[in-house]
Amino acid sequence: MTRVVIIGGGPGGYEAALVGRALGGEVTLIEATGVGGAAVLTDCVPSKTLIATAEVMTTIQGSEKLGLVVGRADGDPSTIEEIVTVDLAAVNQRVLGLASQQSRDITDRLRREGVELVEGRGRMDGPNRVVAETADGERTFEADAVLVATGTRPRMLPDAQPDGERILTWQQLYTLTELPERLIVVGSGVTGAEFASAYDALGSDVVLVSSRDQVLPGEDPDAARVLQEVMERRGVGIVGRSRAASARRVGDGVEVGLTDGRTITGSHCLMAVGSIPNTSDMGLEEAGIAVTESGHITVDRVSRTSARGVYAAGDCTGVLPLASVAAMQGRIAMWHTLGDAVAPLDLNRVASNVFTAPEIATVGVSQADVTEGRVRATAVNLPLRTNARAKMQGIEDGFVKIFSLPRTGIIVGGVVVAPSASELIHPLSLAVAERITVDEFAGDFTVYPSLSGSLAEAARKLHRHIDVTRAAGD
Repeated sequence: MTRVVIIGGGPGGYEAALVGRALGGEVTLIEATGVGGAAVLTDCVPSKTLIATAEVMTTIQGSEKLGLVVGRADGDPSTIEEIVTVDLAAVNQRVLGLASQQSRDITDRLRREGVELVEGRGRMDGPNRVVAETADGERTFEADAVLVATGTRPRMLPDAQPDGERILTWQQLYTLTELPERLIVVGSGVTGAEFASAYDALGSDVVLVSSRDQVLPGEDPDAARVLQEVMERRGVGIVGRSRAASARRVGDGVEVGLTDGRTITGSHCLMAVGSIPNTSDMGLEEAGIAVTESGHITVDRVSRTSARGVYAAGDCTGVLPLASVAAMQGRIAMWHTLGDAVAPLDLNRVASNVFTAPEIATVGVSQADVTEGRVRATAVNLPLRTNARAKMQGIEDGFVKIFSLPRTGIIVGGVVVAPSASELIHPLSLAVAERITVDEFAGDFTVYPSLSGSLAEAARKLHRHIDVTRAAGD
């Protein structure tokens, strides 16, 4: 029986453990802080649970334009804020409770499947041996295959050290019991934008410090533009082309110093300036495992490292910081090492989502790929405001965009900006994965009225674009 040792119990680790057992491996999983890792306990699950609450507030705040009158039973006028208040202590209690329950559910399943769980910190002792530092001392495990899936931790600035009370990382936000009066969010990437959007909906005054002209610099520019317009309309203050140099407590608040000499004051500060891989002091280099200058483990498309029999998965590889990608990397590693059929990781088929209001979902070829000439593709951008269901629901912001190859019409990418874009992107994900043409996509029925109807309409518009390019001899 093949002996598999997995270091790290996040999505990359626990999904690999399940596949390893299913394929007959003897699997040991070593995890220091709790099964599910940061994704379940302090990152993805808790943040999206908080955002789910914020989404309800966003819906309530938009109810008046649907004809729902806000008022007390005695007829006196009132505001949404007077009727619906946020008990952040209760919200965060639910957030952390759900995360803990998810961790327990995963733990129970791993045990049912026969995975040996070891609580401790794992490190390499050569390519075929792992040492776990546990509360009862060190334990050594011989391994035929090792998977390293240790994730990342929040990056910190030297002069902006979190104290867990006023200056916080995204892992510390859930200790708050009162809504921040004025929250300064440093960093306008996915994490910063998501929390800025959520806390704005919950009722905080939010200031977002962005190093670029526009939020979400790594996302589709049209989508980022829509989000920024919505955030500014809702009152989020966006300080563009600025970088934070420091953050310090001043009385019951914080001061954030910018590199241009300006100072922003608030009640709390969230530092969302990236992450660092958890790969130091693990014996990786000594085991022959190559890491980049940033500390990420170098892997190929079947999750192999430079050391024979050692694989890596998840954020510690720097491939794409998504739980779904981590899980797939872990599965691929087990399929490969245990001799099952395996297809290399294809990032062009990965769907991702930014859980802001509105959400931004993407798959496949990006606008940057087309603009910078890496892919020749035709695109159609269809605003949602013309969609009948969007009008019924009061949706005024958002769009669907489809990219297709000019000659064949094969769909190679897409963007959806809408409430629940994370659910609407799946048809485009299937189209990209199965190389479906715009004509085939448009020929399938959609419900009327529905937001998904805009996907089919965009495909029909691309058919006309294809006809034009063919006629021109493209």
